[in-house]
Amino acid sequence: MDTTYIVNFYNNYDEDNRLALRHGSVEFLTTMRYIEKYLKPNSKIIEIGAGTGRYSHALARQGYEVDSVELVEHNIEVFKKNTLPNELITIRQGNAMDLSEFGDNQYDITLLLGPLYHLYDKEDKQKALSEAIRVTKPGGVIFAAYVLSDGCLLDEGFHRGNINVKDYIRDGLIDGKTFTTKSQPKDLFELVRKEDIDDLMSAFSVTRLHYVATDGCALFMREAIDAMDDETFQLYLKYHFSTCEREDFLGVSSHAVDIFQKNPV
Repeated sequence: MDTTYIVNFYNNYDEDNRLALRHGSVEFLTTMRYIEKYLKPNSKIIEIGAGTGRYSHALARQGYEVDSVELVEHNIEVFKKNTLPNELITIRQGNAMDLSEFGDNQYDITLLLGPLYHLYDKEDKQKALSEAIRVTKPGGVIFAAYVLSDGCLLDEGFHRGNINVKDYIRDGLIDGKTFTTKSQPKDLFELVRKEDIDDLMSAFSVTRLHYVATDGCALFMREAIDAMDDETFQLYLKYHFSTCEREDFLGVSSHAVDIFQKNPV
């Protein structure tokens, strides 16, 4: 797989800042809330596609041992600069579809929070998922994140006009009847629906624990969220946390995380 397009994108993109903005923090805080639900003393963690390390560093600073893998050298450089002396953390360059440097059944928590955004073939996605599952201990928990098509169409298409829906329909990238999407590497992000995720996961011996709309409506209403005072934002977060697994909310999110357990042998 040619990864040039991914490298070029992240060489010029500030992922840390995206998650730090108030509306972006909804995704981060939601994902961390679920990770912390499954952490135990001495949990060993791997993050595959760690980016600049927002999640890896947050967990290492809580005292957990974290191994991180990242494809883009620029991100690795930022990751290293952000590492504090007392963090039990490693970072190495690698591809989510080949974790052969890591043995089987090593980790209690496995994070796959970015690579599936950029894999376009079912075979490639299932290879990345298979590798994540392989390195996880039986009974361990895997977090796999996706970009959702309907949330993006609502926000970036109909709301903001950053996606010209009519042109995408004309070019065959959006079905004009079902509004399902087709993505290519030049589009940078693979957009999926929950039924696509269900189809991917049907190949694996795992048990789904949660399927979470990690940012809910936060991107669609980003200006309103960024303008909230602290008290209102905390109330909004409480609302979001109480609704982010409701089936009638799942499709409007721009991001989702599928949380599943590797079945014991």
